[in-house]
Amino acid sequence: MDGTETRQRRPEELGLLHGLSTGRLPEASEDGLLSVPESQRVAPKPLGPELSRETTLSIGLQVTVPFLFAGLGLSGAGILLNYFQHWPVFTEVKDLLTLVPPLVGLKGNLEMTLASRLSTAANTGQIDGPRERHRVISSNLALIQVQAAVVGLLAAVAALLLGAASGQELDAAEAEVLCASSVITAFLAACALGMLMVCIVIGARKLGLNPDNIATPIAASLGDLITLSTLALVSSFFHKHRDSRYLTPLVCIGFTALTPLCVLIAKQNPPVVKILKFGWFPIILAMLVSSFGGLILNKTISKQQFRGMAVFAPIICGVGGNLVAIQTSRISTYLHLWSTPGVLPLWMKKRWPNPRSTFCSSEINSTSARVLLFLVVPGHLIFFSIIYLVEGQSVPNDTTFVGLYLLAGLVQVAILLYLAEAMVRLTWNRALDPDDHCIPYLTGLGDLLGTGLLALCFLAHWLLRSETALDGTSEPASGPS
Repeated sequence: MDGTETRQRRPEELGLLHGLSTGRLPEASEDGLLSVPESQRVAPKPLGPELSRETTLSIGLQVTVPFLFAGLGLSGAGILLNYFQHWPVFTEVKDLLTLVPPLVGLKGNLEMTLASRLSTAANTGQIDGPRERHRVISSNLALIQVQAAVVGLLAAVAALLLGAASGQELDAAEAEVLCASSVITAFLAACALGMLMVCIVIGARKLGLNPDNIATPIAASLGDLITLSTLALVSSFFHKHRDSRYLTPLVCIGFTALTPLCVLIAKQNPPVVKILKFGWFPIILAMLVSSFGGLILNKTISKQQFRGMAVFAPIICGVGGNLVAIQTSRISTYLHLWSTPGVLPLWMKKRWPNPRSTFCSSEINSTSARVLLFLVVPGHLIFFSIIYLVEGQSVPNDTTFVGLYLLAGLVQVAILLYLAEAMVRLTWNRALDPDDHCIPYLTGLGDLLGTGLLALCFLAHWLLRSETALDGTSEPASGPS
């Protein structure tokens, strides 16, 4: 019993982390609880950065640069979406705008999940050996190619169904363009971003940095740009050649034929096989949640009171998804280091944590939550300034709108960070890997929350301006005659 209680104490109280990171176990205490014969001691693998010794400053320094770099990519994606929405393929194939959030959200469902898995593997020493590294990386890359092809097709079908449910006519040629564009974009983007994630995680490991703080923001920095650009170019190509009867089916069949090969490669790694069999529900449900955000975007983007929303949608959705993915990955790594699946540490036994403990305690996960929440306002201000410099008067820029926009961003991230803490505890308690099961849900919810709150922000700003204008016109009329 005493031994069990000792193992359930906080890492900070035990002082084990330094010993683990240096490959030496701590000295036995006087009561003999940790006493182990020298011949039976096994030096564990180096476990990467000393998570429980990270400070607010060290977390902030590691997170801020990738976060700002990611924000530049998100700002570029917003500018691109504002430009692409006027292309013929986006104006004629209405459901293509509905497809943007779930397809861009695949970076959260796939690339961020991949980055989180690889970061956990790096921090626990699983990719230090060349053979093991090759096996883990190749199987994970093959896995996301299979997931991208399947979820890309399902996202297109969901966009078509949502469009039909909202009263849009279903055209067979447009449906072919939408499905082909979605599958090929998802496949190509997953390949490019997956290779990028591998390079970042291995590079961070060699430099002694925590990949959890770096990999997911950089995945987003180029993810939106690559996905949006690929979607626009591929869909425009198919739209121009929509009269070629066999072009779209043949291209889709060619890419689909690669899926069995990817499945064979993925089967090299037993944990990946488990994801391949049972890991579909989180990414499909997350895609459906993101699709509702896409429907909101599709129905509001062309209206006057929502002018400029296309620029800000990728930014607010991306910032929320980036920050919650960092926090989820960090908590997952923490549990992998200090517990076993199915068993929560005593200090994390409550399945629904108190919001105060999530943001205001001395725990390392609470410290990182405060750092990430603190980045929201200055980050959004920087990204807003970039958008204003590029787009000028085409976006609202008065104090009222900026205040509403920052409030929407804060509310979104605060909700997501709290849900991250609760969902990681719930999935870990059920012996599920949070890297695979939490990040897709949270990024999908981030897309829906971000798009919905942004629409409310634009609507409230328009109503306030209308009321001010009415007050201004009524004052001269009510004056003395």
